[in-house]
Amino acid sequence: MNIAENLTATAAKHPDVVAVKLDDVELTYAQLAGVAAKAAGWVRELGVEPGDRVAVSLPNIPHMPIIYYGILMAGGVVVPTNPLYKSREFAHVLRDSGAKAIFAWNGVGEEASKGAAEAGATYVEVDPATFTEQLLGHEAIELVSRQPDDTAVILYTSGTTGSPKGAELTHHNMISNAEVCSRDDLIGVTVGDVVFGGLPLFHVFGQTCMMNVAVLTGATLTLLPRFDPTKALEVIARDKVTVMGGVPTMYVALAQAPNHADFDTSSLRRCVSGGAALPVEVLKAFEDVYDAPILEGYGLSETSPVASFNHGDRERKAGSIGQPISGVSMKLIDAEWNEVPEGEIGEIAISGPNVMKGYFGNPDATANSIHDGWFRTGDLAKRDDEGYYYIVDRAKDMIIRGGYNVYPREIEEVLYEHPAVASAAVVGVPHETHGEEVAAVITLKPGHEVTEDEIREYAKTKVAAYKYPRIIRFVEALPLGPTGKILKREIKIED
Repeated sequence: MNIAENLTATAAKHPDVVAVKLDDVELTYAQLAGVAAKAAGWVRELGVEPGDRVAVSLPNIPHMPIIYYGILMAGGVVVPTNPLYKSREFAHVLRDSGAKAIFAWNGVGEEASKGAAEAGATYVEVDPATFTEQLLGHEAIELVSRQPDDTAVILYTSGTTGSPKGAELTHHNMISNAEVCSRDDLIGVTVGDVVFGGLPLFHVFGQTCMMNVAVLTGATLTLLPRFDPTKALEVIARDKVTVMGGVPTMYVALAQAPNHADFDTSSLRRCVSGGAALPVEVLKAFEDVYDAPILEGYGLSETSPVASFNHGDRERKAGSIGQPISGVSMKLIDAEWNEVPEGEIGEIAISGPNVMKGYFGNPDATANSIHDGWFRTGDLAKRDDEGYYYIVDRAKDMIIRGGYNVYPREIEEVLYEHPAVASAAVVGVPHETHGEEVAAVITLKPGHEVTEDEIREYAKTKVAAYKYPRIIRFVEALPLGPTGKILKREIKIED
């Protein structure tokens, strides 16, 4: 079993169907399979053996699926990384995963190469102007067979403490989730469909639900490297997009686009939302404008990602994350893993073929998160009498800004490195466009002075652009509990 077999099988069935496109650039399935096999040969020439990790850091350009499936064809493990990372973030992921190499877009070459040097990984620059010529110079190799429980992808994620952890997703995890998601009652994709590729492919939502589902079914994936509502409307109208996946901020932007009537979006048949809670008002506003239903789902990196969904053949309940998908079970538990009484709020736990193998090289974190086959999510929810789940809060402090996860502890550690900062707490505050904004509340060391702009600029050099705190507040003291722990729930951000 190798998830790359989906590509080779589809190439055999539908060789002339366009697999992926970016504006005027198109690759058929036969072409995509052919160049992915050459990428596999390139990977092998770098000394990568089956089971070795290889990182990739690319925006949504055709090179991403080429290298992604090439690594898998060679029997390697893909470690996707965000192109917005800074060198310290690249270095952590590369060092922690033991990646032998990283293929990185030349637009982030300076940061990626620094990170690779720190971690002792081989840096391979992907320059779209020269990549094709480089690729064609390598010998194609045959697809390497893997076992269902072999790791296919390691996705880096984190809780509220410590550094990001690598969730190990197996070939079985990824294949089973893509297969279920492709069904008519979920995303509903088949050959002839055109799938909107505006979700980042380095993120599990875009990777599984858009790219892998499209490749499995023989649909066309039309890419958008950077989301912009007008450009998204152009792509939908030009390519007659039938299926769209997005995070709530995308649907907000499209619903509010003043020029939406200039584009023919009548081809849209189904939209799916994930990554953050979708406000009911946003759902209604989008559907009023585009006359295409949005089905909301739920999942995490650790669950490949989809765990529940508002199924297309059942009642859709606005504000709900739906019911568990086929083969997956969900329940609500307390801190001791006991199921809570019916009607009470509890933490969502998930079991099924979508649940990760564990956190790479971190057995303690794995044991804390998985018990008897159940994964605890950190999300608090309630369930109605028809089995629909409703998230009410997060047990974890994670901030979701524009669909991207921001982990307060990581930002706090950066702020603590500033010579003027005595203590810091990072929290999320509601934001009309992004869902949440990152805010930092800081106390200064005696005798030190620093401005909000200086803190902001400092953090910008240390973490990806979506992570740094836009809102900075200086206070005399942070609220502390009896053990000295900062009480974030008591922090109030004043305008």
